[in-house]
Amino acid sequence: MNPVTQEQKLLLRQILGWRAAMSIVWSVLLLPLYTAAFISISSIDFFHPVQWITGSFSDLYTSHVIFCILLMSVVILIINVFSVEFHAVVPSIPCSRLALIGKIIHPQQVIHAVAHAVMGMLVAWCAAVMTKGRFLFLSVPCTAAESALDAVPHACLNECHLFLLLLGAFLGYRYSLQYLVNNMNCLPFPIIQQYKYLRFRRSLPLLVKHSCVESLYVVRNFCAAYYFFGYIARAWIMTTMDLLPDRKHHPLDTVAGLLDLSLLYHSWLCSVFLLVTWYTAWLLFRIYATEAHHFPVQPTFAEETDQCLPKILNSNPPPFLKFLALQDLMFLSQYSPVRRQEVFSLSQPGGHPHNWSAISRECLNLLNDLMEKLLMHQEAAAANGRLKQPPVGDLTQPPSPLGAAVEETSFQTPRSSILPRVHMPSLVKSSLLPLKASSASDLGSNLGSPFNPSPLSHKAGILELNSPWHGSVQSPHIMRRGTKLWTSYSDPWCSSSPREPLPVTPIAKATNKAAQPNSIYTWLQSKKEQVKSFLSRRVLIMYFFSKHPEASIQALFSDTQKHIWALEGLSHLVAASFTEDKYGVVQTTLPAILNTLLTLQEVVDKHFKLPHVSSKPSRISGNLADPFYKTLRFALRASLKTAIYRITTTFGEHLNAVQVSPEHKKRLQQFLEFKE
Repeated sequence: MNPVTQEQKLLLRQILGWRAAMSIVWSVLLLPLYTAAFISISSIDFFHPVQWITGSFSDLYTSHVIFCILLMSVVILIINVFSVEFHAVVPSIPCSRLALIGKIIHPQQVIHAVAHAVMGMLVAWCAAVMTKGRFLFLSVPCTAAESALDAVPHACLNECHLFLLLLGAFLGYRYSLQYLVNNMNCLPFPIIQQYKYLRFRRSLPLLVKHSCVESLYVVRNFCAAYYFFGYIARAWIMTTMDLLPDRKHHPLDTVAGLLDLSLLYHSWLCSVFLLVTWYTAWLLFRIYATEAHHFPVQPTFAEETDQCLPKILNSNPPPFLKFLALQDLMFLSQYSPVRRQEVFSLSQPGGHPHNWSAISRECLNLLNDLMEKLLMHQEAAAANGRLKQPPVGDLTQPPSPLGAAVEETSFQTPRSSILPRVHMPSLVKSSLLPLKASSASDLGSNLGSPFNPSPLSHKAGILELNSPWHGSVQSPHIMRRGTKLWTSYSDPWCSSSPREPLPVTPIAKATNKAAQPNSIYTWLQSKKEQVKSFLSRRVLIMYFFSKHPEASIQALFSDTQKHIWALEGLSHLVAASFTEDKYGVVQTTLPAILNTLLTLQEVVDKHFKLPHVSSKPSRISGNLADPFYKTLRFALRASLKTAIYRITTTFGEHLNAVQVSPEHKKRLQQFLEFKE
């Protein structure tokens, strides 16, 4: 794909910049309301209600409260800047504990955590100032001697004020950690578009409830931490500021000091105030950022070419812009007959369906990429733990000649070579894919190279002719599944970096002349296997290096939202073309679309039959930061079946005239008879 153009970068800044600005404005406008509620609840007095209400309103207009509101507005601005810089549309899911630790200690995450700890301390200071009473100042006047005659005024440490400041720093760091672990920077696009006010009003009670419950756990954990380590901060502050301990109150790192109900209540209220304001800014940014954006199908002026929908879909824009374009395609295909006519229109002059060709090509490419990724995951799952790699010395043996022509897949799509055949017994039927023989000129010479081991070959899509799984006779190199330090393949989707399309390597032809392995390479390989065998027997090493099966599956389907939109948009356009396509532009690609959808459905069904793959979605907890990506694979399966039914119910028996393989004809007949 082409690199990101300057016009697309400008369009991204324009769209995301205005949305972030509007979320900041509303977050700042809501801040005085939250501040008034905090002041009223912190000074609550049921026995004198009139005095309580009038005092709360009078405190709201004092200079120190206004200064705190301005300071917290700056904090909200910085939080939204972090939200814009750290935003993502594809969640980053660590597949092992070591990957999670590496994600936490990443320099960007460390900066994010430190900044939020400082901002948490600032908000806690504002809360302490607005609470007044004994929380107002860090130092209070006291006397050093117990006798009133020898009393000399001194400055003593107000440990309650220090307790709130450290609580704010602790809460800010915890918020940053939860922001990372729960992928709160990932933007979940809503399934049903609603008004922004309705979305915010629906989420506000859940936001307040979540903040109140989470604050209880925060105060509990911080009290335990302060009990063991609070003396360190207290001693450092007293030494730095030359303060004395206040002997009128118990130290807060004791049980008697922590059993202060007033301190616990105001600490909990301070935590609720901080979380509500920060979660509100985070929620408003998500609501504004995921709002639908309409891209023109055909440019009005020549300068708008890079901003039209087909151009953005077929280029390599930023991920956020690509998701907005696919979301717009889904809405276009369902609710906009006028824009659908632009998709089905022909270019003038020339009479070519450029818009439909560009949109359908990109949708098929996305589905083929997903199909390729699932096939390689299934092949790796089948080979992991059961396939024993041949010794290095066996690589010098010439592979057996081909007894028949090597086959490769052809989905009859605009990108026909996107998916080479991956040999998978009992996973994908050989009759599933339409095949054609490949010429000898397509065959390479890398098959017997020692630098192309079996795991790498499986990842690149190479069919090894000397593999134990090749042919009708299985190899004796079979072992029981056991605990392994690393799986026999690397997960490119278990990474936080943007993923490129997986490489496709043509099938290699066996040659009689085999490459001789280097002795140094042989020695390094044997040492590598010894080290892996040694480490795999260490429980602590396995604890950090072992991959969680569910996390690996979630990472595999982490970007499936764009494939769901491609399915929805493509199927709705095909269904609408039955009555709206005046020129028959969709009929030219209908066989390729049906082949791709039916093959993808077979691959998805095979995936759900693999071990450690749940066939039912887990129950949604309903929390504010509930991970939406855990159910994406189930949404994909439902959307895929719905898309096929949408086409079959629209075209009916006319699909019998479409040229597809015999296996696909049988599947289509099952859909036509509603037996799937």
